[in-house]
Amino acid sequence: MDVKAVRGALMRYQVMAYVVGILLVVLICIGLPLKYIAYDPNLNNLGSTINTVCGVAHGWLYMILLITAVDLGRRVKWTWKRLILIALAGTVPFLSFVAERSATKDVKQKLADATVSVR
Repeated sequence: MDVKAVRGALMRYQVMAYVVGILLVVLICIGLPLKYIAYDPNLNNLGSTINTVCGVAHGWLYMILLITAVDLGRRVKWTWKRLILIALAGTVPFLSFVAERSATKDVKQKLADATVSVR
């Protein structure tokens, strides 16, 4: 296992998981309530703008998250089941943070095992 390449792939995945997760939380917790619950038309317009910007950004960056997850999974030999679960985590608010934490823990354990077995 190329430790340096795995660490780089992990960092890319972590950044994308956080960015996608934050955009989804903003979209669900701020944009949608402003658009559908706010009584002031200005807030409705703000909600629509937030939904448009965050929705489009989340969609495009989610695709990059999928690429980084597959790259990391290929390097550490994850099963397809794990990859699919991590990919789906980017579509549920707050779950991408949980999936990122789990993936990071797993990768760091594999890196530690690889370092010990090399010595």
